[in-house]
Amino acid sequence: MVTPENLSGDTGGRREPLRFDQDASATAVDMDTAIVLLGAGVTAITHPLLYVKLLIQIGHEPLTPTVGTTMFGRKVLYLPGFFSYAQHIVRVDGKMGLFRGLSPRIMSSAISTMVRSKVKQAIPAEQAEHVSNRDDLKTSLRKVMKETSHEMVIQCLSRIATHPFHVISVRCMAQFVGREVKYRGLFSSITKIFNDEGVGGFFVGVVPHVLGEVIFLWCCNLLAHFINTYAVDDNFSQAPAVRSYTKFVMGIAVSVLTYPFMLVADLMAVNNSWWLVFPLTLPSLSPGSTVGLI
Repeated sequence: MVTPENLSGDTGGRREPLRFDQDASATAVDMDTAIVLLGAGVTAITHPLLYVKLLIQIGHEPLTPTVGTTMFGRKVLYLPGFFSYAQHIVRVDGKMGLFRGLSPRIMSSAISTMVRSKVKQAIPAEQAEHVSNRDDLKTSLRKVMKETSHEMVIQCLSRIATHPFHVISVRCMAQFVGREVKYRGLFSSITKIFNDEGVGGFFVGVVPHVLGEVIFLWCCNLLAHFINTYAVDDNFSQAPAVRSYTKFVMGIAVSVLTYPFMLVADLMAVNNSWWLVFPLTLPSLSPGSTVGLI
């Protein structure tokens, strides 16, 4: 017999999955929004560091090296460090000058987050399993290779989608050297690059950038896997803690090897994008003197 109670119960039972899907979708959207906002904040905080690094990469030396001595009493010339460089930028452009080229980087961070989220939904990764030194070598290595391949696809698609904004940001920051105003706002820079170089101008340097990230990802994951599997014994009480930091330490070591790829990518993005050619001059050094960095 159909009663109002049964009818309401049936209706509620049929609507529950829909309500659950809506809640899950809303939660996913809120999570993506939080990640985008967090990424924008981190990008803004770390932008001056990357700005100074880029100017050093392209060989801009606006400050004269200072004479100093090492702990062994040897005279050296110290090149300016981050704080000296940042103070010089503030003197020239003001405090807001430290954030030149920030808007393309924030846009790049937001797009990267959305691309990663969509790719993970379209290509879900297999559930990660604990790998110990008692697992079969082929089985455990196959797991790591599958996980790394999945991460590689996400990283490559994210890099290709965000590289145009990386090019715009790099060129905006590099204008500090020649005091040009060729690349100003985000949309005007897009129009300028498209008119001057076409679509290919947005992907200058993408090959070494992607190649460097792929090499970094594979080397980091494989080295961390072999260390966690064969160097860390499960009988060790702090084994889980050691395994949690292995990939981080390997990332620092491998980044030194893949840095040349990132350097080439940045130089390719800047090459032939301005008219001023500036020479790199250093004061004459006395015999036996060296150059350091502070």
